[in-house]
Amino acid sequence: MSEVINFTIDGKAVSASKGETILNVARREEIYIPTMCYLEKTTPGASCRLCVVEVEGLDGMVLSCQTPPTEGLEVKTNSDTLEVERSNIMKLYDVNHPLECGVCDKSGECDLQNKTLEFGVSKQEFSARDQHRKIQDWGMINYDPALCILCEKCVHVCNEIIGDDAIELFFGGYKSEVVPKNSDTLDCTYCGECIAVCPVGALVSNDFKYRANAWEMSSIPSTCTHCSAGCALEYDVKTVGSSNEEILRVKNNFEYVTLCGAGRFGFDFATKESTGVNELNSAVDAFKEASAVRFNSMITNEDALILQKIKDEFGTKLFNEEARRFKEFMRAYSSVSGKLHHSGTVDAVKNSDAIIVIGSMISSDNPALRYAITTASKHRGAKVAYLHAIEDPLMQNVVTQMIKYEPASEEGVIALLAESILRECDVDESTKNFLNSLDDGYLSAESNVGEEELALLNKSFIRSKNRIIVVGSDLQNHPRAKNIAALIATIEKYSDYSVVIVPTEVNTMGVSLICDLDEDENLESVVGYAGCSGDYRLGYSDSSDMLIPALNQQEGSFTSIDNQLLLTNVAVGFDGYTLFDIAIKLGLSKNKNSIDFTKELPLCSGFKSVEFDDLENFYDSFGNDKRGYLLDSIDCEMSNTLESVEDLPEYNGSVIYHCNPVLQFNSQTNKSDSLDGDKSLRGSAQFAVASKIIDGDEVKIVFQDRVQTRIFKEDSSLKGTIALCPTYDLSQSEIEEIDKSYRFEKVKIKKVGS
Repeated sequence: MSEVINFTIDGKAVSASKGETILNVARREEIYIPTMCYLEKTTPGASCRLCVVEVEGLDGMVLSCQTPPTEGLEVKTNSDTLEVERSNIMKLYDVNHPLECGVCDKSGECDLQNKTLEFGVSKQEFSARDQHRKIQDWGMINYDPALCILCEKCVHVCNEIIGDDAIELFFGGYKSEVVPKNSDTLDCTYCGECIAVCPVGALVSNDFKYRANAWEMSSIPSTCTHCSAGCALEYDVKTVGSSNEEILRVKNNFEYVTLCGAGRFGFDFATKESTGVNELNSAVDAFKEASAVRFNSMITNEDALILQKIKDEFGTKLFNEEARRFKEFMRAYSSVSGKLHHSGTVDAVKNSDAIIVIGSMISSDNPALRYAITTASKHRGAKVAYLHAIEDPLMQNVVTQMIKYEPASEEGVIALLAESILRECDVDESTKNFLNSLDDGYLSAESNVGEEELALLNKSFIRSKNRIIVVGSDLQNHPRAKNIAALIATIEKYSDYSVVIVPTEVNTMGVSLICDLDEDENLESVVGYAGCSGDYRLGYSDSSDMLIPALNQQEGSFTSIDNQLLLTNVAVGFDGYTLFDIAIKLGLSKNKNSIDFTKELPLCSGFKSVEFDDLENFYDSFGNDKRGYLLDSIDCEMSNTLESVEDLPEYNGSVIYHCNPVLQFNSQTNKSDSLDGDKSLRGSAQFAVASKIIDGDEVKIVFQDRVQTRIFKEDSSLKGTIALCPTYDLSQSEIEEIDKSYRFEKVKIKKVGS
């Protein structure tokens, strides 16, 4: 039980728990203490000193951001002495800060500007020699050291939350500045979080620079559309000309929310062309005649419900292999866990002290989880075991144990993991018999996972209290996915581990809960929706038969990895028709708007009968997530059966892993002008030797049913004989084929021209 400390702030009786500071308590009690360098999500920087307070019985002042209270302490946050101190601090900040507010991108939302006004600094009593400080162009990020106040927010967030650890403070008196760490140029994942937390205009986006002032834009609250994490963001929109709207940038509530680079910079994917009534009528006819609709999970819950209504009304099959496989995985998981939804959340990962990641290159699959794991490591000392066939270079700063297994051996690995975790647990007779029947020697030899490795994992976790397993999408497409899901649920059921199962796309979870999905097959008269292949296609490119609005042009909801319904709003308009208009023409609804379907989402899947307009979409001042709602917990019938582990397959020869580079997820991010993308086949020197190719070679990758041509790039950060092959730049039909298969594939590599 945590010790409660009672004390007073400005005469008000307050209490603190172990680990809280005076500033933590003051914020919780809505008592204002000014800060400049403080961030809720990082350790206190203690560089600005604005947060000083007076304590009865102590001479001088103390920093509230890093001082824990003691019993009976009397704290004063306002006095003439404190006012003078804070005013002088602001004068020192301003002494060498160029007066560029008229052209600064931060003007109107600048902490320095606000605090200068707050403390009435109208004249300067100090002086300092001007320093020539060259503006640095760091690619997507621009750094002006003349504007930098050395608060170190950017350094802390890069190290403690993102995990890049790419920048540091160079100490040189008046010449001090932020510099790339151990490098002449910035080497990072370009998440842009340093831009977000910068209180002044020192760090800005090169794409946004000089385009607009804060007061010229409208902020539209929404949800990121690039992965299943459901990160909160705001589109800053400016009206250009008489009526055209343009998204100029993305912002986040950086105190509590962290965005990856795709979420921050990859916003320019809106459909700009228009459609007319002729296209609408053709689409209605196509749906009437369709034997099936093929679609992906980059759609709203409301669109998913419309598609399900089309199936119910016309008997149309629904094809979405990625969501169908996730649904089957969750069904197998539920048959053992007895719950429709997994138990863990992204916040639970942040607060864990022991984390197992299996079946995912997590840094590119779901950056929000990477940040959560990094936060747990840096702030809670979490032990992180990373189980995969490939090491993730971006996770090396936080992974405490890498367990490398052979491709396709995951069923055996998880069976061994279950045995090691549940060895001392009170399991039922059926589970005990299953564990006793495992051929440990065979599984260990074929998977390359030694019993001593798992023993070390359990030993390192022995003092941990909050344990969690992060289950990646590799396992959902595995030939033995159902038994893998049951094994994971068994671990959760009989141990103190919670589980997070990672959906691939922004709304894989929602689609799987709303739609009755069929196994994809070769049929005639298939409608392709959201850019998918079909005889009639509704999508975002000129090759589509009917153009539809992109996700940042729609109002509706998604269902995130946290089993939370989240809202998306229209950032820029669309001149044309939508799936909702087709539903009206098909006689499927008398609703006035697509968001009228929000309250009709299936209760049996945990959704609630709540109107869209009655839902909130913000974080409050205490960091509480007030967006949408959490799905209700739904009990499921349990069969509690585990199948025998099958013989583990061998993956000899050239093997590739379908994995996108950081900042790229799908056709949306590929369409963005702001995001760079590496389209090469990346492999180690060992892979190059085995495949008889060298860096820069143009190669053919021969799959079982298709061929790709790419440039090979030797990557010194990779090890082993598995190469990384991206998918974000492929055609939709190629992606649909990959969605049907396991992420590792045996291929033949041929040098073009040989």
